[in-house]
Amino acid sequence: MHYQDALAEEIRDSAARLLAEDVGPGDITAELIPEKQWARARVITREPMVLCGVAWVDELFRRLDSRVLLRWQAADGDRLEAGAGLLELEGPARSLLTGERAALNLLQTLSSTATRTRHYVDLLAGTGVRILDTRKTLPGLRLAQKYAVTCGGGHNHRIGLYDAFLIKENHIAACGGIAAAVEEARRIARDLPVEVEVETFEELDQALAAGADIIMLDNFSLDDMREAVRRGDGRATLEASGNVDETTLRDIAETGVDCISSGALTKDVKAIDLSMRLVEQDA
Repeated sequence: MHYQDALAEEIRDSAARLLAEDVGPGDITAELIPEKQWARARVITREPMVLCGVAWVDELFRRLDSRVLLRWQAADGDRLEAGAGLLELEGPARSLLTGERAALNLLQTLSSTATRTRHYVDLLAGTGVRILDTRKTLPGLRLAQKYAVTCGGGHNHRIGLYDAFLIKENHIAACGGIAAAVEEARRIARDLPVEVEVETFEELDQALAAGADIIMLDNFSLDDMREAVRRGDGRATLEASGNVDETTLRDIAETGVDCISSGALTKDVKAIDLSMRLVEQDA
């Protein structure tokens, strides 16, 4: 399945799951509100953020109540300052309040990923080095978080186990060496990229000789990364991995590697502080 088609399907499935887990057979508290009461609401952010999740919220309210109108003040990928409004909603008061938590849960999670990614991208400004995500995503939110990374200006590593080879220590041992593993990968799928994770210069030289497309430098020191760049001499894309955070990111980039991968973009999520308030009600 094409990535965009898979993402569209994921958006539909996520909206259905969010409503099923939160609303279940019905929102009993919303029944306190007169059925015909109409309301308007506004969502704001209490902290700086990069927005992500518009399509998910649109789909959620479409499924919940198609009478709800959504007016977005920002688009995915936009930066917002604390206090900024990002969404206005109008519709039955019951439906606005029933969908509130599911919508905010999704927005604050995906926006967190996009915001952290943009922070890392800003730290890399001027180096030409790309920041990559990993498969260390929240369960059930793989494609959503991968999309959020792109909204923050980052790049996706492989989406799953099916769209690229990543040959690690145990694969190498089971195949009988780096050369044998790369050769077998080429035989299985010549059109897919082949990446090899290395921990020593000896393994780096073997991966280069085997013709790997990408070589992951696992927990190399800064000096060793510089030496790896010298040895690689452009023959393969060099990816730095391990001990990556905002304090080390720039130093790693300045060694000359091509890209840096970080699981922190997707697994260390601190939800963005969002708030929805009713601003007007009609009896």
